[in-house]
Amino acid sequence: MKRISLEKLLLHQGNLSYNAQYSYIMGLLSAGKIKPLKAAGTNGKKPALYREYWILEKRKDYRELEDELKYRLLPVISVDYYLSHPDIYEQDRPWVLMLNDYLKNRKEKLEAQESANERSFEIWGREKFLTREQGRHILNRCKLDLQVLNIYGTTEPLAYYSHTRNTPQNLLILENKDTFYSMRRHLLEEKNSILGIPIGTLIYGAGKGILRSFRDFDLCVEPYMKESQNKIYYFGDLDYEGIGIYESLADIFRSRWEIVPFVPAYRAMLEKSGAAEWEDSLKQLPDMKERQNRNIQETFFSYFQEPDMEKMKKILEYGKYIPQEILNITDF
Repeated sequence: MKRISLEKLLLHQGNLSYNAQYSYIMGLLSAGKIKPLKAAGTNGKKPALYREYWILEKRKDYRELEDELKYRLLPVISVDYYLSHPDIYEQDRPWVLMLNDYLKNRKEKLEAQESANERSFEIWGREKFLTREQGRHILNRCKLDLQVLNIYGTTEPLAYYSHTRNTPQNLLILENKDTFYSMRRHLLEEKNSILGIPIGTLIYGAGKGILRSFRDFDLCVEPYMKESQNKIYYFGDLDYEGIGIYESLADIFRSRWEIVPFVPAYRAMLEKSGAAEWEDSLKQLPDMKERQNRNIQETFFSYFQEPDMEKMKKILEYGKYIPQEILNITDF
């Protein structure tokens, strides 16, 4: 509603008598076109008129849209929300009708799983409608679960190097890019093991990116990597964040694989850093990056013998860390 003063309402009625002006305002009130703003007070004349008014918008007739909702849409599409908010349905209408048409005439396409962007384009002609536009709001208002569309999300594909496709084999996930390339070079030099453990495949985790990629593991990798007898190792920075990434990954895949820390690499980090000799060397380590989530469990440490576990915990307590880049191709 818009506010308007009495003077503006009477702007084109200035040549009328006050009684005629009063009758004009009363006519607007009776027609439901204006409503007095009583807090503004009256003009002090008799009969009195209020100094300000609200201009009332004419109520729109939504009967045709309401009939469309009740009789044109499929029963699977809930219309309760839109019947209560016809103005919003008027805005959403083109997208709702496209969804209705798809479910009515092309429903068999839902039998084949597609990516979110592919299905979005198939229904609405816009590939990002579900992920970045109002697609999910439309589904929510229609009380349709996203699962009805039989879609899957896509993440950045895993970067990996297959040294061999023989199974069962050991797969090694690496947090950082430099270590991935160095270990790849090592295996390309006709080596089959890293720090004494045979490795068939290296996977670049890209830090926390591995948590997203591994949720779509079956869509991202070759069949040999999914063999249940394979063993998966993880190697990252020795800091809270690196340990947290490992523990989150291990928890996600607990029912399928036991993902374990690559113990020889962590021990090699301790030895090369000089932390094995201790206090003086500890002070030379780099300071841990700020604002790391320190909420880690004991899962990671449970794979190490007591002396190594104590050294690693001491490094963290001192606010220090060891990057996995401390190891290079000469150490493998």
